[in-house]
Amino acid sequence: MAGRTVSIELLWDVAIPKSLEQTQGWVLCAMQRYGRELVNMLWRILGSEQDVCDAYQDTFLKLAHHEHGCKPENVKAYVFRSASNIAISILRHRVIENRHSSRIPVKSDMSSPAGELDTRNLMEALRAGITELPDHLRDVVTLHDLGDLTYEQTGRILGISAATARVYRCKAVRLLAARMRKENT
Repeated sequence: MAGRTVSIELLWDVAIPKSLEQTQGWVLCAMQRYGRELVNMLWRILGSEQDVCDAYQDTFLKLAHHEHGCKPENVKAYVFRSASNIAISILRHRVIENRHSSRIPVKSDMSSPAGELDTRNLMEALRAGITELPDHLRDVVTLHDLGDLTYEQTGRILGISAATARVYRCKAVRLLAARMRKENT
């Protein structure tokens, strides 16, 4: 947890340029307002400090260059949606790298003789499964479960109702459970 605090402070120090254009001040306000929440969400999704830093930076660069520097209508939604998409892309690249480098965990490593699951391997398998979900389901799981947002917040960001977000999450959980059962057989 201490690493997270240091990371956000370092990110903030690096992000403040000496000569800031007045027209881009809203980007720094967004960083200050949503930065901590965003870092927490990215930590839950990615689990790696380097990946979190990369996703954080890419998110705010994307915001600063949105339609040639124009402020989006809903900055919070834009930031969290962009960050979740960037995080999913990072996870997809990680899965591809694991497949090509033969570092994918073997089934026998997934459980100990006492029947306890290795949490790290399980999390990687779940993250890999999340990357393969349809976009609408993946977005809900990313924001609600990994980003720790409520259904109402998730719905607002995605432009759907809270009830629809619940339904999408339920479908996503069923697909992930089926995938995990398939991998264990």
